[in-house]
Amino acid sequence: MPLFHINGMPIGGASILLAIVASMGGFIFGYDTGQISDILLMQDFKLRFAHCSDINDPNTCDFSTVRSGLIVALLSIGTLAGALCGAPFADRLGRRIAMICYCTIFVVGIIVQMASTHVWQQIAVGRLISGIGVGSLSATVPMYQAETAPPQIRGAMTATYQLFITFGILTAYCIAIGTREIDGPGQWRTLIGIGLIWPAVLCAGILFMPESPRWLVAHGKIEEARIAVSRTFGVEKESRIVQLEVEDISTQVEHERRQASGTGWVDCFKVENKVLYRTLLGMALQSLQQLTGANYFFYYGATIFQSVGIQDSYITQIILGAVNFGCTFGGLYVMEKFGRRWPLMLGGIWQSIWLFVFAAAGTAKDPTNNQDIGKLMIVSACLFILGFSTTWAPGIWIIIGETFPTRTRAKQAALATASNWLWNFLIAFFTPFITSAIKFRYGFVFAACNLAAAFVVFFFLYESSDLSLESVDVMYNDPKCKPWTSSRWAPPGYTSRYDLVQQTQNAQAHKPLASGALEEERAEYVPRNADVESAPTPAYDTKEKASTTA
Repeated sequence: MPLFHINGMPIGGASILLAIVASMGGFIFGYDTGQISDILLMQDFKLRFAHCSDINDPNTCDFSTVRSGLIVALLSIGTLAGALCGAPFADRLGRRIAMICYCTIFVVGIIVQMASTHVWQQIAVGRLISGIGVGSLSATVPMYQAETAPPQIRGAMTATYQLFITFGILTAYCIAIGTREIDGPGQWRTLIGIGLIWPAVLCAGILFMPESPRWLVAHGKIEEARIAVSRTFGVEKESRIVQLEVEDISTQVEHERRQASGTGWVDCFKVENKVLYRTLLGMALQSLQQLTGANYFFYYGATIFQSVGIQDSYITQIILGAVNFGCTFGGLYVMEKFGRRWPLMLGGIWQSIWLFVFAAAGTAKDPTNNQDIGKLMIVSACLFILGFSTTWAPGIWIIIGETFPTRTRAKQAALATASNWLWNFLIAFFTPFITSAIKFRYGFVFAACNLAAAFVVFFFLYESSDLSLESVDVMYNDPKCKPWTSSRWAPPGYTSRYDLVQQTQNAQAHKPLASGALEEERAEYVPRNADVESAPTPAYDTKEKASTTA
């Protein structure tokens, strides 16, 4: 039976568990991201892997910019490769089995790192291997959540991936506080080794979760798709809402199948149906998420706050991590309540303001000699993180999960996520070089990127909240709909998105469908594109549509 109802639609307990279990993929990434900044400052780690003038005194040890850059950034190279390679396996094996395979790869990387004694290259290679697993998970988890979640909570469910990233970062900071007191290699090996727990949790939990109904339908497993949908809605598989949801998915999958018999990477760059538009949009948004500058603080936060005169930078890291984690809960509400476009635009402007303050303060006076400047920089960093964690952090993962058509979704999501990891690597590797040259002026670069991100959202991103994944595809192909008017767009057969919600409630209660737009038995949408008109298009039965999750 349903756990609760939203807008008249049932939500099953499996939906909530699915969001939590699958988001452990985000926790794995967050934990791995958060630990490295503290590990680089641990005494035993520095004695073993840094340049030391006195091999018995960690205070004489220091990492070169190349060495620290490679140790930090090779994870991102692995994630880039994993994001691209993970998509075909997720399409072939299914989302759940693929996630288990990716966790296994991550575990191998952890073991390689823990086995290292004095060779820093082994640490870097271990992080490269772990990165392949993390990158594959980052492309698969949001896609799996978006494909499986009921539309009424799809945004919040997909955003839990980002929430768990922040939780992983905070957890790593807190554990590092304890392990830094351990003598010897246990200081850093314990912190790395605890990372073995998180993939075990994901592997065990995902076995009890339903497979993506859209993947099941695409592979002809209709009965299993009905079971999966019934579990997420918390109703019987014979329920009217389950039958119509599966029929809706089947219609869209069949339509996409008729358009092309096979799906390759080149299909992600075809102009028809705005596939190329959406591929480039996803890649741009994921790149801009990195260029907000958030990982500037997460990767090198401990080092940054040492440079502004903070004696215990570990504590400051925890403060930043706590702000990041706590505010992401607000992000779940913001992205579900206010849609996608406005939070991202306002978030970009807000983040830009505080990065300008951070950079200007650090440039105007030396924070190591002026305590007030140091405090101002910490406050501005926290306010930047507040804006990021409530808008751009969860929002981009939501958009990647719901923007692409079913036929090419896995590969387009992989390309978008690979763009994220490419910029992740570039920022992680080059930040030591850049900061040594221009110091805190680096913040001005990120501030400008945040403003550019707000403009990209306004001119190119369509509002996809409250729509089924199939309706999002129709919206992008409607020539009358523009990004800045998309919030007023509704699927064929509905007068508005409010009407959509009302009809959904009526359908669940088995009431008559009252909208005047539903007088016709069937309403067919055909994209006005000469290349697409020749392809068969599905008929959208509006009476049935109102009964689905729309």
